[in-house]
Amino acid sequence: MGQCPVYKKCGGCQLLDMPYNEQLKKKQKMMEELLKGICPVKPIIGMKNPYHYRNKVHAVFDHDRKGNPISGVYQANSHIVVPVESCLIEDEKADEIIGTIRGMLRSFKIRTYDEDTGYGLLRHVLVKRGFTTNEIMVVLVTASPVFPSKNNFVKALRQKHPDITTIIQNINGRGTSMVLGDKEHVLYGKGYIEDILCGCRFRISSKSFYQINPVQTEVLYKKAMELAGLTGKESVVDAYCGIGTIGIIASKSADSVIGVELNKEAVRDAISNAKCNGIKNIRFYCNDAGRFMEEMAAEGGRADVVFMDRRAAGVRKHSWIRWRS
Repeated sequence: MGQCPVYKKCGGCQLLDMPYNEQLKKKQKMMEELLKGICPVKPIIGMKNPYHYRNKVHAVFDHDRKGNPISGVYQANSHIVVPVESCLIEDEKADEIIGTIRGMLRSFKIRTYDEDTGYGLLRHVLVKRGFTTNEIMVVLVTASPVFPSKNNFVKALRQKHPDITTIIQNINGRGTSMVLGDKEHVLYGKGYIEDILCGCRFRISSKSFYQINPVQTEVLYKKAMELAGLTGKESVVDAYCGIGTIGIIASKSADSVIGVELNKEAVRDAISNAKCNGIKNIRFYCNDAGRFMEEMAAEGGRADVVFMDRRAAGVRKHSWIRWRS
């Protein structure tokens, strides 16, 4: 596999200059040091083909000094956009769609958003693909709800990529680094995609979290179920449950499951996913998982198994330690 041309500018793949087996050794050592004295660390299970696995691709849109539209990622520790044509870890179809959108902007007289002046329309494009179903969602993040010729734009995009199953306009008019805004309109399709994971079907909306590496997610979840050793009698908590993936899979081997997630869109998807899969022994709560477990423990509640699949930011790390004690 050839070297990435923007590797040193992008900062998204800090270990790309290291052979994959060496990367795994480095990560193993980091985890052993991090969890020393807390719990043993089992060997990391690597991928057979660690490229183009990322089923969620986000591109920032901007323009160069000549006014030509560009798309890519922010340079590390900055808001300077590094143009990216294709990425070694991103889904190739998603990169192709983003390139098509970039090429359509000039003919539709759509200007990319300028963070400094606040002028322009298109801020970001988000593409999600169902690994098993091949359903594709395209989210056009605009600074304004006014989208000139949007019907013709959608029609032209679908003609170039007929495998797109839904297109959404998300409006983010705030001066913020957050990608998605609160309001959105479905421009084409059902407004969500579905994927199959460990034999269960999951609904994925624009704002809800879904594991970005579907191949390793199945490996991870099967290993988690194996280590949990569920017998059908246990009460389980799926903390930071997202759209309910781990909890729904675990529910087949547990007595009861509680899923906790702060993102209300994800909770909505989780409830829908439980119904879709005919799961009746799971309940979902829209709450901070750490706070929820503290309150549950204070009220005398208990769980035999807790799955913690937490997001990288915004989590109170002491919560799970207190819950275990």
